[in-house]
Amino acid sequence: MERFFNLTKDKPLSKVCIARGHSDFKSVFNYIKHLPYGRTTNRSDYTLVLKEEKGTCSTKHAFLKAIAIENGFEDLKLYLGVFKMNADNTPKIASILETHQLTYIPEAHCYLKHDNLILDITFGSTNDITFIDTILHEEIIRPNQIGTYKVELHQAYLKSWIKSEKLSISFEKLWAIREACILAISE
Repeated sequence: MERFFNLTKDKPLSKVCIARGHSDFKSVFNYIKHLPYGRTTNRSDYTLVLKEEKGTCSTKHAFLKAIAIENGFEDLKLYLGVFKMNADNTPKIASILETHQLTYIPEAHCYLKHDNLILDITFGSTNDITFIDTILHEEIIRPNQIGTYKVELHQAYLKSWIKSEKLSISFEKLWAIREACILAISE
């Protein structure tokens, strides 16, 4: 990302970052990028990435978007996408998909965009964007939409997908398979 900015000293998240030695967006971005992947104790509270020193696609990217908002940098957009999570773009789930005879599962994923460039720091890298060619749905969201809104959109998408693909699997079973995939990614 070309535009980095100094953090304002009078906004809550920026103050916390400055107190931790991160006085500009580039420093915060790199710090959050290198945090390990893992769910925080409250998936809706993106501020927990600092306290718990880990995060998911949702919490890491929502935190960065919130910092950008605090500092008046609206060019950075937070996206919620649904993509085809498969063995090619997520190798750790290959055996799970094979066991259940699925080629992919639609997965909700959050990421950032700046000047139409995808920035995905979920696993510490912004260079390996393997899901981009399999995006099924994409929309801009605000940081406060990473909890209930994201889950409800994802579940509705999966229910619709089961019907449109005429799958003989219940939503509950598919969601359990998806959770097993997320666990495999976390390891």
